[in-house]
Amino acid sequence: MTKPSADIITRHKKLAEKIHYHDELYHGQDAPEISDADYDSLRREFELLESQFPELKTSSSPSAKVGAKPAAGFRTVKHSLPMLSLANGFSQEDIEDFLTRVQKFLSLNAPPACLAELKIDGLSCSLRYEDGVLVQATTRGDGEEGEDITANVKTISDIPHSISNAPKILEVRGEIYMRRDDFLELNKRQDAQKQKIFANPRNAAAGSVRQLDQHVTAARPLKFFGYAVGFCSAALADSQEALRARLKDFGFPQAQPACVVEDIHAIMEYYQDVMAQRAELPFDIDGVVYKVNRFDYQERLGFVARAPRWAIAHKFPAERAITTIENITIQVGRTGALTPVAELAPVNVGGVMVARATLHNEDEIARKDIRIGDVVVVQRAGDVIPQVVEVLKDKRTHHLEVFQFPSFCPVCGSHAVREGDDVVRRCTGGLICAAQAVERLKHFVSRNGFDIEGMGAKIIEEFYQDGLIKTPADIFDLEEADKKSLTPLRAREGWGAQSARNLFESIDARRVIALDRFIYALGIRQIGEATARKLAQVYVSFDQWRDHMCAAADVNSEAFARLTGIEDIGPSVARDIIEFFAEPQNMHLCEALVERIRVEDYVRVVIQNTPLTDKTVVFTGSLEKMSRAEAKAKAEMMGAKVAGSVSKNTDYVIAGADSGSKLKKAQELGVEILDEDAWLALTQ
Repeated sequence: MTKPSADIITRHKKLAEKIHYHDELYHGQDAPEISDADYDSLRREFELLESQFPELKTSSSPSAKVGAKPAAGFRTVKHSLPMLSLANGFSQEDIEDFLTRVQKFLSLNAPPACLAELKIDGLSCSLRYEDGVLVQATTRGDGEEGEDITANVKTISDIPHSISNAPKILEVRGEIYMRRDDFLELNKRQDAQKQKIFANPRNAAAGSVRQLDQHVTAARPLKFFGYAVGFCSAALADSQEALRARLKDFGFPQAQPACVVEDIHAIMEYYQDVMAQRAELPFDIDGVVYKVNRFDYQERLGFVARAPRWAIAHKFPAERAITTIENITIQVGRTGALTPVAELAPVNVGGVMVARATLHNEDEIARKDIRIGDVVVVQRAGDVIPQVVEVLKDKRTHHLEVFQFPSFCPVCGSHAVREGDDVVRRCTGGLICAAQAVERLKHFVSRNGFDIEGMGAKIIEEFYQDGLIKTPADIFDLEEADKKSLTPLRAREGWGAQSARNLFESIDARRVIALDRFIYALGIRQIGEATARKLAQVYVSFDQWRDHMCAAADVNSEAFARLTGIEDIGPSVARDIIEFFAEPQNMHLCEALVERIRVEDYVRVVIQNTPLTDKTVVFTGSLEKMSRAEAKAKAEMMGAKVAGSVSKNTDYVIAGADSGSKLKKAQELGVEILDEDAWLALTQ
């Protein structure tokens, strides 16, 4: 078996650190920074490494953990049985796959019956009763250990302090939550007292439970649903359905509706019924849960890593609400894009108060005929920016003016133009436009860029306004400039000697940066984190990348062909990169930066000496046994270069169903073509 290289071990460690960090933000601080999709991407790469190199996996690995470590300030408690998370499904096909897996595992002629119940959007909690008396309450924590919140939980009226006819030891597990109406009233009180405003009922519930002063918790309108058991000294029931009845008898409220479903048709009928009722429910849910009803089946199915095989969460699509557009304003981004924003009468969408929504661009405003004063449908899906879905024109009871999109930048007054087929109107002011300069600086120091701790959006705006920084290079001269200043940071309002020192140390800690992060931080139009990584993989060093991008200005050159041959980099993206380096001010910016920092060469994390080492592969068509993303990740890990187009330098074309022009070109050039089974055999 191939041993992991030092690079692979380093990458595995860094991924573990990132996952632990984001677990802590979500589960420990109720303040996530990245979307579920981005988090899932980190997990997929991490788990792929561990599947290739099982020796990397340890008992502390994120793949064996749930949630985050208990927060400081609370005593930690080890769970008698781990508190696991659930696998997610997003479509009927996902649920059918789950039922098929369960059926095959149990060798049944048909899928087993499941209990369908609501997935409450709250804080998971485990209650331990001994001789019928509540003795301990803990949060999920990292799944193995949680926070002792007993004193706080005893203030929640839904939770009985004692129960009759219970086993000697009984752990009841469920969700602490806050009703929507109680949440809105709480935020009104918080606002009146100039205290923290909560983003949604889940954050409000989690923040209320994690109070060191139990009197604060007691003043918050918290509720509890009990739906499962942890350790139990005697059997309570033989099915999920019977367990709900027992828990209800003990005095634990049960979320409704819930029912036993016999097949996929009944499951989808339940799902659609809940979807229709969702807006009228007094509490937030983010999906439904299906659990194999029989406990003997559950015992046979067991668990995988962080989740039971016998249950799955069926997540909901975007949630919508109706409100009024009070105004339309224009934002100017780092690339000069003028983005129209609807200023809304505040409305609750999925537990979050929404007051602004993107209108995308002027064509979208015209297509939907959006006007100030219109009644509109607003949609929000997870971490996605709220958007206006449609105008309810039957509600337009009087004449409303057609919105006139500006042809001048609202910040610097420069012409705002549309080029070619671009749907976006852009300010032509470049870095003389304060909005673009500030947004580029914010992007430069963002988490996926230089990630400079202590230099958030407000600090960037303050420093730019005061003339302390105008370009990214100025950031690395800040300490020297501060020494010569008549008004150093330590003397400014809100600052002090220690806070100034902390900022300078954070800046110094970022004087060495990986090439892919550097490329991303430059803020080139259309270059996101994934594309920056692909560029770094191909060109390896900053000098090579810069030189090749300058040479690619000749569209007939080999450099241009190589650039556009990189997957997901077509002529449009290539043009934006080339134009960036064609601007003297951008070349000067790069030169100024590399004088102050060191850009590390990109190190590819690959398995050594595989059949794909240094091979160029192209995927076309749809794969059936793994996703495109997983197939590409595996190819790259095995040393291949994944290209977006077929050329004479292509070694393999992996052709799935419905392959198109790439397959035809591969046949014309005589490139070796593999079907999915041959591809899988090659990568074993």
